Parts: sequence; structure tokens; C-alpha cells
Amino acid sequence: MAEKSSIFDMIGPVMIGPSSSHTAGVVRIARAAIRILGAVPTEAVVTFYNSFARTYEGHGSDRAIVAGLLGYAPDDTRIRTAFDHAEAAGLHYTFQSVGNASTMHPNTIKLNLLDGATGHRVEVVGQSRGGGVIRIVEVDGFPADFSGALHTLIIDANDVPGSIAFIASVIAHDQCNIATMMVSRKGRNDAARQFIEMDSPIKEITLAYLRQLSWVQGITYIPTLE
Repeated sequence: MAEKSSIFDMIGPVMIGPSSSHTAGVVRIARAAIRILGAVPTEAVVTFYNSFARTYEGHGSDRAIVAGLLGYAPDDTRIRTAFDHAEAAGLHYTFQSVGNASTMHPNTIKLNLLDGATGHRVEVVGQSRGGGVIRIVEVDGFPADFSGALHTLIIDANDVPGSIAFIASVIAHDQCNIATMMVSRKGRNDAARQFIEMDSPIKEITLAYLRQLSWVQGITYIPTLE
């Protein structure tokens, strides 16, 4: 007699779980968030919005988000037992749900993460768009718009004249093609954050050069998620 499959059995070669929106997309949102944090978090507060708020337990999105926070890929069979692995890794997590956030995409997740070793915190808001496709739409209160499918730079810099053009020029000299760029700032001549998606990797020497600029406060480089 054939053994019955669970909702976490593999469907095709690239996903564990019942749907790409509730598993693969959720895993990718978490994987993007830990790259922004720069570590596997020690504490995570996960807020599910709208349809996710109603279905995250039944569809396994809770296990998928924890698996992504541990760095697992969407096709990793450990997604099924992610809670056990989180306990072993020292990851403490809390789930919250908001069922009626009319301004948000139906499949939205907010992650508040802490790296206990450094005290670094980030807040990341992501959307699962279907088919495993995601968009990161906010980082630490700055509006964003990137998918993780391309190489991504997040640059914190002072809002000085010519800064955007200068950074674009440096990237171009590294023979990297900029696919998208979004700049968010808190006010004129205030803190600004640039989100830059590139078609190819950027060299470490270029990152080192950008980091030493006096008006650059910090850089996060996120290679493609897959």
C-alpha cells in the first residue's frame, strides 16, 4: 500500500510544500531578510498579513519562514522539521497575524530580526507574488522594490549632490549593468538608502572602494538568492 503524502512532500524538483506562494516564496523572503541582517537571527518576530494571516499554519508558511531564517533553500527537505532545527540553532521566534491590512498585498510578511552576537536589528517587509516570486518592499522603514533574483546592493549614504550618479559610475566601471535602482530618503540632505539590482556580481575591490567613501555609511551586498 502506498504511503500517503503530507503537505510538505516535494512537488517537482524545486519546492517543498503545498504551494509556491506559501512555501517557496516565504522561504525566499526569509532568506533575503537574513542576508540583509548578515546572520542567522537569534530572535525573530514574524507578522503574517491578510490571506497569510488566515492560512499560515495550515499551509505550512510558519515552517517555511523559519526554514528560510535558518538559511534553507526552498527545496530543502528540512523545511518539514524546521521548528526542531530552529531550537537546535538557538533561534527564538514569535508569530503574529493581522487579518485585515487593506493597504498591503494579500501575501505579506514583516520580519523583525535580531542578531544577538552584534545587537544588529533589521525590519524587512516582503510580498510573495506567486510562483515563488517575491518582492522586498520595505527595509527599516525605507520603501524598497527588489526581488532577490538579481545581485542587489543596499547602500546607506548621506544625501549629497551627485552621489547617485557617482555610485552608478563606479558600478559601471566594474562592468556591472544596473537593472533597477530605487532611492529612498528620510528628508532633503538627510539619510538616504539606495537599492540597486545588477545583472552580474560586483567585485569585492569595488565594494571596498565604495565603503571607504566618507559619505557612505554602510553597504549590504546580496548575491542572487538561488
